[in-house]
Amino acid sequence: MKYLIVEDFAGQPVPFLFPNRVTHADMREQLPYSKVLSAGYVSLVNGRFICEGGDADVGAAANEADAAVIASFFAPMAAGAPEGACLA
Repeated sequence: MKYLIVEDFAGQPVPFLFPNRVTHADMREQLPYSKVLSAGYVSLVNGRFICEGGDADVGAAANEADAAVIASFFAPMAAGAPEGACLA
């Protein structure tokens, strides 16, 4: 699976995961955010995210913090989660 981490309007990193058949550049064009922080390939191995590679077209590569950023979006939601949220 591929990913992009972009900076949202509040300056926070936000990951987008998408299938390998979509190019990083094509996904980048679909996002409203202007700054790409990192890009690459992500896999889940023994319960941990592994990020590697990069993409020359978007001018970004994987870095050490990417796995933690992605994992944080899969963390259980705190009490008071929005109605309709999916919780395990």
